[in-house]
Amino acid sequence: MKKLFLFTSILLFLTVAVFAQTSPVKIGYVDSQVILNQYPPAIKAQSDLDALIQNWNKKIDSMTVTLQQSYQSYQQQVETMTADARAQREQEIVLQQQRLDQFRQQKYNQQTGELYVKQEQMLGPIKEKVFDAIDKVAKEEGMNFVFDKAGDVVLLYADQEYDITFKVLDNLKRGK
Repeated sequence: MKKLFLFTSILLFLTVAVFAQTSPVKIGYVDSQVILNQYPPAIKAQSDLDALIQNWNKKIDSMTVTLQQSYQSYQQQVETMTADARAQREQEIVLQQQRLDQFRQQKYNQQTGELYVKQEQMLGPIKEKVFDAIDKVAKEEGMNFVFDKAGDVVLLYADQEYDITFKVLDNLKRGK
């Protein structure tokens, strides 16, 4: 029993000694949304994307109004139409609906839509610069890990002392 106690004590001492020799882990965080909302190239890119979206939405609204008008006109005249005329108008309405759906898909599809492609083209290089700036500041600050407060990682509490958001933003604005 005495040997077991001695062995356990030595093992515990060695474990504590090993952990005492390792350097502490330094963790920081950024709020990438704050950076993107205050970094001029990101603001410009988002403004351009918003203008594009606004134009597409106007087109969608126009197509929707035209479709609704066609359908209302059809409903008002359906009783007086011949079977052939009715079938032709129904086909026209179906085609209008298909064009509207196709336009929406072409612009807003999550993987292949023009919005997705434009976001990657316009924001991709900017995000790369942000990541490079985060990397640089983290290395300057001697940090082992940097989390994104705006990302999917839930950050329940963080001391402001470890927030490097504005250091990264300053680094980006200085162009370093």
